[in-house]
Order: sequence, then C-alpha cells, then structure tokens
Amino acid sequence: MTDPRYVKLAKLLVEYSTALKRGDRVLLDMIDVPDEFSIELMRAARAAGAIPIVEVRHTRINREMLRGTTDHHAGLVRDLELFRMKKMAAYIAIRGSENASENADVPGDRMALYSRITRPVLNYRVSKTRWCVLRWPSPSMAQAAGMSTESFENLYFDVCTMDYRKMARAMVPLERRLKRADRVRIKSPGTDLAFSVKGIGAKMCKGDRNIPDGEVFSCPARTSINGCIQFNTPTLYAGTKFENVRLEFQNGKIVKATANHTSRLNEILDTDPGSRYTGEFSLGFNPYILNPMCDILFDEKIAGSIHLTPGQAYDECDNGNRSAVHWDMVLIQRPEWGGGEIWFDDELVRKNGRFVPKDLQPLNPENLKR
Repeated sequence: MTDPRYVKLAKLLVEYSTALKRGDRVLLDMIDVPDEFSIELMRAARAAGAIPIVEVRHTRINREMLRGTTDHHAGLVRDLELFRMKKMAAYIAIRGSENASENADVPGDRMALYSRITRPVLNYRVSKTRWCVLRWPSPSMAQAAGMSTESFENLYFDVCTMDYRKMARAMVPLERRLKRADRVRIKSPGTDLAFSVKGIGAKMCKGDRNIPDGEVFSCPARTSINGCIQFNTPTLYAGTKFENVRLEFQNGKIVKATANHTSRLNEILDTDPGSRYTGEFSLGFNPYILNPMCDILFDEKIAGSIHLTPGQAYDECDNGNRSAVHWDMVLIQRPEWGGGEIWFDDELVRKNGRFVPKDLQPLNPENLKR
C-alpha cells in the first residue's frame, strides 16, 4: 500500500512547486529515493498532462565518478546534461543518502574541477526552468537531527507539506522591505557585520524552488561587506563537516577564515576569485525547523536564522559575483543560540529570532503554524 504522504507530497511538487501543465517536459532526478515515491511523482506529473523523464542515481556511484573525473570527462558530462536540460520546462530533484559524508574522501581539486566545468548546467536550470529540489528522509538525517527515524519522518512530512500558500502571503512585506533597504547590519555574539543591498532586489522562497522552504533572500553589494561573522551551526560542504566557522570581511572580500578545518575551509574559498566574495544574504523562518542537521535545504530555513553565502550570486538578486562555489553558512539568532539583531537602515526588524515590525509579525512561528 502506498504511503498517503507520498501522494500528498507528489501533488504539492507537481501542482504547486513546479505548476506543471499539459505538454511540459519535466526531468525527475531521483537520487537514492524509494521507487514507490518515484512512481507516485511520475503519476502526479502525468495526471497534470506533463511528460516525465526520469534519471535514477546513487551517491556511492557518484562518489566514484567524482574521484576519477578529468577535464575531458567533466566537459562531456556538462555537454550532455546541458543538452538534456535545455529540452526541459521543469526539474524536480529528490536527494536521499544514508551517508551525508559520502564524498568526504573525494580530492578537493577533483570536486572543484567538476563544479567549475559543470556549473553551466546548474546556471541554466536555475534561470531557465521551473525547478524544485528537496531531500529524502533517512536514518542518518534523523540521527543528525537528534531524533528517532519515525519522529523525523513525521517532522519531514509536516515540514514539506505545510501550507506554503499561507507562508507566501506572509512573506510579501519582508520582500518589500528588503527591496527598498540600503544598509543591513547583523549583530550577535562574535558578529558585527554591515553591508549594502541597495539596488540588488529581494526574492521570497515560498515552496516553489526548495522544499522545505521559508526564506527571503537578497545579496550584498559585492564590495560592501565589512566586519566579522561567527556562525554557530555546523555546515557540510564537499563531504567535510565544518564547525565554528568565522569569516572576516574587508570591502566585500573574506580576508580571514577559520574553523575546525581551517586549511580545508581556505582551500574551498580559494577555488576561484569569486569564492571569497558573497552571493547571497537571507533570513529564514520555517516554524517547524528549529535545529541544524547539517543538511542545508533544512538548515537555511531554520526559524530565527540568517545565512550568508560565499560564492556565486543568483540571477534574481545579482551583485555580479561569479564562482563555482555557493556555500550557505547559517547563524541562528534565537535566545537559546545566543540571540542577535538584524537592522535594515535604522530600523530593528528582528530581535532574538522574532520579527518586530507589525507587518512582519505574521512570519513569527506561532502565526505560521495556525
């Protein structure tokens, strides 16, 4: 018997997140996902009149592919994947894995080479298709969240099938405020950071790109950031888990970076000239996600959090920075995590993880859960 939650999630992805319609070609990128859900997603796409093209992948095989990649190999993958992506109107990726550190022993130079050469595929997908990306629950994710497998699965489906239409309505004032803001200041223990977002724009993420969702993002003007930021959540990148990441900025550039793996951190930040500049600033507020689990699709939406991103900027809020890196790093500002403040120009917009202005209060957790 099919889990009814599979049907509900598949319908959300097809009917709301990607809004598939008759004749749409959609690539379903299934990575370590149960066949039962892949089938439900195909059925939902066909019910909408769309044409699903299915790719089934496995992370252990992908690891071996990355370990031996070359310029020629990565270029061939790029050409084939880009040709296929240009045939698609939409893209849905479900990423599951029992081991979030599967790529931990892939040489850093191979990871950087593959990311750099195949980046046009990601850029095209992000800018030219209706796309949605989400993780699939696993025992390793439950362990990272400090929960039993069953409890985490229940949380996962609560988060992923929440009322995103209601959340979208509540986001509008925050998007409007961020669009018209100039100066942003972030203060927390170990953090005092200031930058400009003037003229960059803002974009709300309401369940039509990532699931789970719940953020509004912009981007610092490329050379405007000054100060330091101390992240208080772990971050997983290229198979390595980083903790206590601290970045110092001068005129937009990361001039000092430390963590538990300082050498590896700086190796990634030296991938290309753009990786020491930033490509995103965002406020997260999903009411169901409270604690980090080293899965960025969840962690970047944590209630009362912000994230700042070394690397590539998005087309929607573009500061001109280009890089093979796009690394979201999360700072939680709720009281139990040390608290903090966010200011737009001379107005306090969030304190200790809670929105202060009246028009933003619908984004506080108790209001989004109603």
